[in-house]
Amino acid sequence: LLHSASMIDIIVLGAAAGGGFPQWNSNAPGCRRARAGDPAALPRTQASIAISGDGKNWFVVNASPDLRTQINQTPALHPSEGLRSTPIAGVILTGGEVDTITGLLTLRERQPLDVLATSEVLSMLDANPIFEALNRAVVTRTPMALDQPVTLKLVDGTPAGLTIVPFVVPGKVPLYAESGPDPAAICENGETVGLEISDGRHRVCFVPGCARMTDNLRVRLRGADAVFFDGTLWVDDEMVRAGLGDKTGRRMGHMSMDGMDGTIAALRDLDIGRRIFIHINNSNPVLMADSPERAAVEAAGWEISHDGMRITA
Repeated sequence: LLHSASMIDIIVLGAAAGGGFPQWNSNAPGCRRARAGDPAALPRTQASIAISGDGKNWFVVNASPDLRTQINQTPALHPSEGLRSTPIAGVILTGGEVDTITGLLTLRERQPLDVLATSEVLSMLDANPIFEALNRAVVTRTPMALDQPVTLKLVDGTPAGLTIVPFVVPGKVPLYAESGPDPAAICENGETVGLEISDGRHRVCFVPGCARMTDNLRVRLRGADAVFFDGTLWVDDEMVRAGLGDKTGRRMGHMSMDGMDGTIAALRDLDIGRRIFIHINNSNPVLMADSPERAAVEAAGWEISHDGMRITA
């Protein structure tokens, strides 16, 4: 890749939803194919990306439970200076789900980093003493305000070449935090956010979880050079039909790809450069390269992300 003075470099560290693909306890057909090494059913770890403004210093977006594996299989994230070092300057969280925060514990070896998240998500970390394993004297916690630009900085304080803007996305509280009479209520309170990533000339949006489309979200995504969007399920009752569970996509806080109220239809008329699905559940047939659903996605102008996928804008 040729790096210009202004760029957004993105590596997909993991493309799958919670549980990965294949999921450890799933004997479903797709997972069997992935486990058997079928080239049309490539394994994927749990959703995360790394972003950079110079191709050398990186910020991980969402610390998946697979983070250690993801770092080891991504040469750009390997240490290269001294006995201990990392090109990872920080971690940005778009929510407080188990699948977005657990990997933080992988980074506990007293390596200076910055963890950026909304105050709602940081309060979830504060409430759980296990996250004190990331010594606050070494790993800082920086709150992000919705719709306010954040200039990303390296550990030494110099600008990283990227600005991010967190924006509200319809979602639900993490499963472990559900309570009250309507535990799965869809809310827009900062517990689920998307990220707008910019180098001053280009704009990429990252929305790994979204419960429904809104006019404000459509405005945000319009004209982006690339959009990574929640691709959890193909249809809302996919897991129920397959006998894999009793929850619909809506109950889990996720839009579906297909259907009149699905993502493909919702974003069809927006001027978006590249449309890329991420956070894809192991039950979703689009993970199979030879499936009719994959053909339909690609015919609609969408890409299915995979671990190691790298794009620049």
